[in-house]
Amino acid sequence: MTPEYWIEAKAALAKRDAKLRKIIRKHGDAALATRGDPFQTLARSIVGQQISVKAAQSIWDRFHTAAGGMKPKLVLALEEPRLRECGLSRAKASYLRDLALHFDSGQVKPKRWPKMDDEAIIEELVQVRGIGRWSAEMFLIFHLLRPDVLPVADLGLQRAMELHYNGGELLTRDEMRAIGEAWKPWSSVATWYLWRSLDPVPVEY
Repeated sequence: MTPEYWIEAKAALAKRDAKLRKIIRKHGDAALATRGDPFQTLARSIVGQQISVKAAQSIWDRFHTAAGGMKPKLVLALEEPRLRECGLSRAKASYLRDLALHFDSGQVKPKRWPKMDDEAIIEELVQVRGIGRWSAEMFLIFHLLRPDVLPVADLGLQRAMELHYNGGELLTRDEMRAIGEAWKPWSSVATWYLWRSLDPVPVEY
């Protein structure tokens, strides 16, 4: 599902930022899309941390099969040794069980998120072990399709902004935020197109 705001955001960004205009023209047919449910999306993000896409998919397939589906109660039913057999590290096995516990106990409440602002959702998600601000921001962009997220800790965004706005030289996070002020309220869309300038194949979470 492509966000309803996408066309409006593209037009606004292209009008106010010449560098983004060139990138949007080159990759204009592509768009952000969401998939999956919140628990599965967050579980995938944990499995995929710091490993290759291929390795993450292999572990995910084994994990999904072992659980018999991707529901919090099914994951909680798996003991750590069984999770480790899927190829998960001890830390990731612990993170996945904590994620499942937060969903199963109601500590995480997805039904409330449509009425919550971005920072409130991030604050709720980072209470789960293994989910930091970056993971929460990726969830806001890719799952909740929030339009105004600028993930300044993301290495891809850092590289793209340095390349296009600073002659390849390093930028501080404050400098990134200052550049990104011009993109509000469509920072997520600007970020997505800057990622495309480095890799034309859209990533999915």
